[in-house]
Amino acid sequence: MKRVVVAMSGGVDSSVAAALLKEQGHEVVGITMCFSLPDAYRIKPACCGRQSIDDARRVAHKLGIKHYVLNFSKHLKDKVIDDFISEYLKARTPNPCVRCNQYLKFGILLRKALSLDADFIATGHYARITKSGAKYVLRKGKDRVKDQSYFLYQLAQDQLKHILFPLGNYTKQQVRNLARKFGLPVADKPGSQEICFLPGDDYREFLMAHTSGKIKPGEIVDSRGRVLGKHEGIAFYTIGQREGLGIACGYPVYITKIDAKNNRITIGNKEEVHGEWFIVNNPHFIGSPIKKKIAAHVKIRYNHKETPVEIIPFGKKIKVALKKPQFAVTPGQSAVFYNKDVVLGGGIINLK
Repeated sequence: MKRVVVAMSGGVDSSVAAALLKEQGHEVVGITMCFSLPDAYRIKPACCGRQSIDDARRVAHKLGIKHYVLNFSKHLKDKVIDDFISEYLKARTPNPCVRCNQYLKFGILLRKALSLDADFIATGHYARITKSGAKYVLRKGKDRVKDQSYFLYQLAQDQLKHILFPLGNYTKQQVRNLARKFGLPVADKPGSQEICFLPGDDYREFLMAHTSGKIKPGEIVDSRGRVLGKHEGIAFYTIGQREGLGIACGYPVYITKIDAKNNRITIGNKEEVHGEWFIVNNPHFIGSPIKKKIAAHVKIRYNHKETPVEIIPFGKKIKVALKKPQFAVTPGQSAVFYNKDVVLGGGIINLK
C-alpha cells in the first residue's frame, strides 16, 4: 500500500482517479488547490469556487478519505497569471495550463505531497507513464480525443517517478461509467474547458482590468506597410485571427504579424499566415536532450493535428523545420514533440 495525494478539483476526472486508487488499496489523501485570489483581481476562479470545493469534499467523504484545501493564490499569481499578462503585452499567446502543471500541480503540490510522506501525487489527466529501462516515459492517454499529454511536456524524470495518472487507460465515457459505479456525487457533473482564473473565459476583459492602461490602440498595416485601419491593442489579437479586424479588403484577411515594439499589426491573405519553421529557446526533453537532427511529429497548439518535422539542435536552442507549412505558428504557444504516442518534450514557440 502506498500513500497517494490526489489533486481533487471537484470534477469527475479527479474524483474517479481518487476512487480507483482507493479501490486498489492505497492510502489516499485528497487536496484541493484553492485559488481565492486577492481582492485586486475581483474574480473567483471556477476551479476552486465554493461549489467545487464542496464537491471535492463530498467525494472524499463518500470514499472515506481525508481531504484538505490549500491556498495556492500567491503561487497562481506569481507563476501563471503574471506570465499570462506579460506574454500578451509582448504580443505572444501563452498557455497558462502548461505553466500551472509545471509549477503548481507537479511543482509546489508535488513537493508538498512528498513532505507529507506521500509516495505519489495523482491527477485526473488523460495521459500515461511507463518505464523504459531506467527512464520514465510520458505517453498519450488511451482516449485520443481527451489526451492531455500536450500540457505535461515539461515534466522531468524526478517528477514522473512520483506521479500517477489513473485515468490514462480509460476513455472519458468509461470514466463517467466508473463514477456512477462508485456512486460519486459528481458522476454527471459537466466538465469545464475554461481557464480557471478567467471569468466567463474572456481574456480581453481580464487584461483590460489588470494592465493599468498599458494596452493602447495602434495601426493595422498590410505587408507593404500601408495603413489600413486601427487596432484596439495588440494584446487582444493573435496570429491567424480573422474576425474583429474591422477591415474590408474584398478578400479574407488574417493577422500575419504582431509587432509589440511598434504596437503594429500586419495583415495578409491566408497563404501568408503559413509558417515553415520556428525556434524553441531552452527546450525541455523528458528523456535525454537531443544532440543531432531527428525526425518527429509536433503539435503547435493543443487542438492542432500533429505534423512531421525535423528538430535541429544548435546551442541552447532548436530549430523546428516543418515538412509542410502550418497555419498560424504562434509565438508563446507550446510546441510539443512526439514519437508515435511518446512525448519527447517541447518548448515555447519563437519566430526568431
